[in-house]
Formats: sequence, structure tokens, C-alpha cells
Amino acid sequence: MSTKQRVILTGGLGFIGSHTAVELSKKGFETIIIDNLDNSDAKVLDAVRELCDQEVYFEETDLKDKLATEMIFEKYDNICGIIHFAAHKAVGESMTQPLKYFDNNFNSLINILSAQLKFDIPNLIFSSSCTVYGETEILPVTEETPFGYTFSPYGYTKQVGECMLDHFTHANKNCNVISLRYFNPIGAHPSAKIGELPSGKPENLMPFITQTVAGIRDELSVFGGDYDTRDGTAIRDYIYVVDLAEAHVISLQRLLDKKNEHRHERFNIGSGNGYTVLEVIQSFERSTGLKVNYKIVDRRPGDTEAIYADTQRSRNVLNWQPKHGIDDMTRTAWEWEKKLRGIN
Repeated sequence: MSTKQRVILTGGLGFIGSHTAVELSKKGFETIIIDNLDNSDAKVLDAVRELCDQEVYFEETDLKDKLATEMIFEKYDNICGIIHFAAHKAVGESMTQPLKYFDNNFNSLINILSAQLKFDIPNLIFSSSCTVYGETEILPVTEETPFGYTFSPYGYTKQVGECMLDHFTHANKNCNVISLRYFNPIGAHPSAKIGELPSGKPENLMPFITQTVAGIRDELSVFGGDYDTRDGTAIRDYIYVVDLAEAHVISLQRLLDKKNEHRHERFNIGSGNGYTVLEVIQSFERSTGLKVNYKIVDRRPGDTEAIYADTQRSRNVLNWQPKHGIDDMTRTAWEWEKKLRGIN
């Protein structure tokens, strides 16, 4: 029987999950990573274990399988919380395969909540997203900004996921949840041992930039140059992945210390700054001294023109704030890509 507190990380070999495992280890938590390796690589586990001071357990399981999920919860003792990262998350893919997203993102959450109840685990951190705000003219968005219409099935699964958690915590008085609404995580661990590792063609901006400069992609497509923004390209709020990982540890500790004011709390986790796509490219070129080969093309279905966070609540209530700027994010992303590809 373990004397250490343990945390279940679903999707824990993914980009954010792997960094969060490292940050949890720094605070003395053992981690139990559940991942089906659908959009991650088993080799990440070795790097995570190398960076962690505490025990890291691994279970390869599809969370859509309720019985297999419950068997993992039964196997381990001293579980103090769950951090639920596991979800399909590509906006573009969700537009063409909506049923895949509904099946995975809803059923995996339902099975996790069922296991949470069955095994009496009081605390859950939910990986939500700024996509819950949908199309909105209210900027920056606060936690009180109403949900707008979201073009992407992915964003819809996050909206419904939060609504499910409202009903779940209302019906189950011993269950407490914090939903973290991420903006756009980029960058990599300063050791360059873990980072963003998309399978196949990247859906996100930063790995497409680094893969283009590394020669894996011929050209970066910038989707849309006619938006009503500073330079015509879409605006996003980028957050350093290690800062984001720390927000999960702080949120879990808030629940463990019973400092939450409501059974389901929500926090924006972003930098509070909006950067255009071209400004991110310029940051990369500034922080690395390298040029990015890009071309502006038509807008991509499902994309929002501009979104960035009001982070006052996460700063004042969670006592969390980002520590790194955009140049740190782009520089560490390139250091990770270089190590991955063996580039000097």
C-alpha cells in the first residue's frame, strides 16, 4: 500500500499531461497515467519517468471501455484526484468526423465520472478549452462570458462536458470539480525531453512552424489573411505548457485543501495577451534566428477570428499566473524539435 498521494492522469502521455506529471512529481505526488496511445507515443513515458522524482505508473487502456477503466481504479489505492486530459482535440478533424469526437469525448468522461463515484474519489480537474466561448464579440473573455455558438464539434464536446459536470456535482455532494479553460498551449519542457508530439500532420500552429523549419513540411499554411485584426491573421492567447501544467497542480491542491467556493469552479488559463499568427511567426524568428517559410491561404472551417483571456480570476483566486512570455514559448518549442530530429 502506497503512503504517497496518487493522481490519475487520463491522456497523461499527451502534450499537457506529460508536463503535468512532471509538475505533480515535484510536489510529491505519484501519478497513474492512463493512455490509449491514440495520439501519443509510449516513448514519452521513459522521458517522463526520467524527469520525475516520484513513481509513475502506466496503464494502456481505452476509457470508452467502462469495465477496463474501473479495473484500473480498483488496482490502485490512495488516489486523491483525477486529472482528465483524455479527449480528441483537433478542431479541423472534428469538423469532418463529428461522431468520432462525440463518441470518445462524451463516453470517456462518463466512464471517468462513474469510476470517480464508485471508488469515492472526491476531486476532478477537467481539461476544458477556450472553445467553449464559441463565436463571441466580448473580448477578453471572462469566466462569466456566456457560451456562444461553436462551429466545431470539438468545442461542442467541451461545452457539453462542462454542463455534464454541473449536473454531476449538483447530484453528488462529495464530488468537486475544477474546469480549466485552456487557451493555446505551446512550448516545451526546458530540458527538451518532452514536448508537443502530434501523430501525422500537425493541427496546431507551433508544431507546424517547427516541422516546417526542420524540413519535414515544405510550407506553413496561415489560414486566413483577411480577418479584422492587426495584420489580417487570427488572434489567439498562447500559454507556456509548463505554466499550464503548474495550474493543474495548484487547482488540485485547492480541492485537497477544500478551498473551493463551489463544487464546480471554472478558471481561464491563458496569458491574457492576444497574438496574431504572424506575430507568433515573428517571435519564432526572433527567438531562434531562423526564417519560417509560410503562405497565407483561405480561412479554415471552424476557426474563430480572435479570442484571448481575462485571467484576473485565476490570478486572484487560484493565485496562479504565467511566468513566461511568447519568445520563451517559441524558443523552447524549437529546442524540443531540434532534439527530436537530431538537429544541431
